[in-house]
Amino acid sequence: MKYVGFVALLTLVVLFVSSCASGTTTLTDSNMKHNITETNTSYKSGLPDNPNTGVAYSESKLNTIWLAGGCFWGIEAYMARIYGVADVTVGYANGKTEDPSYEEVISGSGHAETVQVSYDPEKVTLDQLLTYFFRVVDPTSVNKQGNDRGSQYRSGIYYQDEADRLIIESAIAKEQKNYDKEIVTEVMPLEGYYLAEEYHQDYLEKNPNGYCHVDFKNLEEEVIVIDENKYKKPSDEALKEKLTDIQYRVTQLSDTERAFSNEYWDNKDAGIYVDVATGEPLFTSLDKYDSGCGWPSFTKPIVDEVVHYDEDTKFNMVRTEVRSRAGDSHLGHVF
Repeated sequence: MKYVGFVALLTLVVLFVSSCASGTTTLTDSNMKHNITETNTSYKSGLPDNPNTGVAYSESKLNTIWLAGGCFWGIEAYMARIYGVADVTVGYANGKTEDPSYEEVISGSGHAETVQVSYDPEKVTLDQLLTYFFRVVDPTSVNKQGNDRGSQYRSGIYYQDEADRLIIESAIAKEQKNYDKEIVTEVMPLEGYYLAEEYHQDYLEKNPNGYCHVDFKNLEEEVIVIDENKYKKPSDEALKEKLTDIQYRVTQLSDTERAFSNEYWDNKDAGIYVDVATGEPLFTSLDKYDSGCGWPSFTKPIVDEVVHYDEDTKFNMVRTEVRSRAGDSHLGHVF
């Protein structure tokens, strides 16, 4: 949801974590710009710089996923430029024959042009990779991406680890909200992956003017994923011990405190605002502004998923209440 107004956070609903004081490097303002200001500003041969160049990856720590999204030349170059991706190859997956040639694939062997993505899950999650993937693939298109048509250009996500299937299905369910048409990207266990011919490998590196249906500008906005499972809501008894009286009344009882009376409404330090009940990150100072209402105000959450919206009809008004995801804490209203 894109805010048309702002969210007014009741003062002690959130706890401000300074990027300097917290010691964290995962969600500070400067880190949220990773790969935007440092790695994607210069282009060589028409392609963005690769942020993985010079990064030492341990093969024993890598996970693998296989992605089909039309012509594999562009998908390969695109996925290779996501920080945390150690290696990408192009090949043919889930067809009817073994070790097919390109000519056999285009003649109907049933394989999909596929990239094998090896990545470090400590640097980039599968959920993040799939978010990047869906930025450049139309998942509602049947056997067609860009100017390419044929079953070999179908979209697909293939896995070997059964745990990945649940992540994939969740990512597709989230992506479906962006479309009226049904997503047709196939999700299947990997049934054979065969490397494509050498001239296909790193094709756009070798042929910078080669055809590509991928818009590399989609790399410029970093994908942020916040795992809800890391932020468990304590019991009501524990919250009463943990929170101050006003914190408990506001977050758990939807109470309101006086405007212009809290320590954060005009705070201009850089950092992350989190749910005081669970610690889940909700808003960043990058999106904070002075609304004049006397409470911390933001144009949007860090990611849409960390808040939800309920109709509030109290006091003979119809308002949109904002609550946190993991803790279901009352945060304020959309104005």
